[in-house]
Amino acid sequence: MPLELRPFIMEDEGAALRAWRGFQGTHFAFLTSYYEAQPWPEYLELLNDIRDGRNLPEGHVPGAMGAAVVDGSLVGRVSVRFQLNEYLATFGGHIGYAVIEEHRRKGYATEMLRQALQLETVNGVSSVLLTCDDDNVASAAVIERCGGILESVGPDENGVLFRRYWVQSSRTLAI
Repeated sequence: MPLELRPFIMEDEGAALRAWRGFQGTHFAFLTSYYEAQPWPEYLELLNDIRDGRNLPEGHVPGAMGAAVVDGSLVGRVSVRFQLNEYLATFGGHIGYAVIEEHRRKGYATEMLRQALQLETVNGVSSVLLTCDDDNVASAAVIERCGGILESVGPDENGVLFRRYWVQSSRTLAI
């Protein structure tokens, strides 16, 4: 079944909040900028504002967050940033993705990143920065499968080693 990346919608609330809770206690956020008990329509409006580059919360840049859906089930999410601020240019990169635990090891992360890279190309970003923790072998493999070229390995702001990769997003269109 093909993976579809699309904006989050009202019907995603239950599955998205379960996934958000499942990522609690990790240093990954499933729903970026979501807070406990935030009304879902309010959160969707925030995502629309970020996509349109208006009313941006401090530290945010224009971008899009997509729900990754297979056969009607939420399997993950992708955050795509069309610009980088100082933090993103150093640590965060253009794209972040997360796969819900029970859907891992099925190739979804690779397809999510491939589609996110296409979205970057459509939005005029041709050189895409991707980062992952140095010990996240699965994410490094996904990035490399999608054309990532390792630039460096170094400590983040907390001293955790992370990898910086660059992908020419137009190169991935043939994958």
